[in-house]
Amino acid sequence: MPAGQPFTTLCQLAARGQYAGRVDLHVHTTHSDGAYTPVQVVDLARRAGLAALAVTDHDTLGGVLAARAAAGSAVEIVAGVEITTEYRQRELHLLGYFVALDHVGLTAALAGIRRHRVERFREMIERLRGRGVSLEGADQRVQGAPDALGRRHLAEMLVRARRVATVREAFLRYLGDRGGVAVPKKRLPVAEALALVREAGGVAAWAHPAYDCTQEQLSELRGLGLDAVEVEYPDVRRSRTLELRGWAGQLGLAVTGGSDCHGPGRRCVGSCTISAAEFGQLRQMVSR
Repeated sequence: MPAGQPFTTLCQLAARGQYAGRVDLHVHTTHSDGAYTPVQVVDLARRAGLAALAVTDHDTLGGVLAARAAAGSAVEIVAGVEITTEYRQRELHLLGYFVALDHVGLTAALAGIRRHRVERFREMIERLRGRGVSLEGADQRVQGAPDALGRRHLAEMLVRARRVATVREAFLRYLGDRGGVAVPKKRLPVAEALALVREAGGVAAWAHPAYDCTQEQLSELRGLGLDAVEVEYPDVRRSRTLELRGWAGQLGLAVTGGSDCHGPGRRCVGSCTISAAEFGQLRQMVSR
């Protein structure tokens, strides 16, 4: 393993016990837009010395059982999901933890979002075709695709078809919000999503709040049923983390955090975590 690489450093820290008992509560797998399978994610969590890991794929719970089967008793796998919601006419990503995998209301709502993702994906293919960018066999590739299709999957198809050189170029030329190809996602009203997480026995957290998030907004969401806010996540400034922690304390919200890992790179499994004590506070909310 190369010296100086992020995962090498994590392994060295784990060996010294610094990561003992810590948890990563925001990780994606191949069931949405992650590059790692649930089995690979579990292996990375074990090697990073994590005590627990939340599988939080976009709008699907599909990767949880495979992760639990792979983890056994070595790493606790939290049933999680990152739900696409809308709050004040903007997209807000809501993390649901400890949810029941068989809750009818939640699974039905997530299935509806995923069906729209497929329709959206096909519409973006048609928009590309209208710009003279055809992807041979694209419609067939939708069959057997990940549970939750997104723009990144289409970007990767463009790279494989040699229509662009990189995923970044695909977004810059076509798939970015101003590229003319992107189609808006279906978004659940945040109050509805919060209620579904609560009904499914779970705990809800605001994922990676934008820098224009305010204490007043957190308070409003707390009134709608929000339980926690993500305070440890990639690229957030330390001053912002402290501010979010302060607001959480004043509002009676728990804190959470995670790597938001989608694959190889800086956002590796275990690169952002919370403590065992903070994880325990989240767990206590399940039985409220």
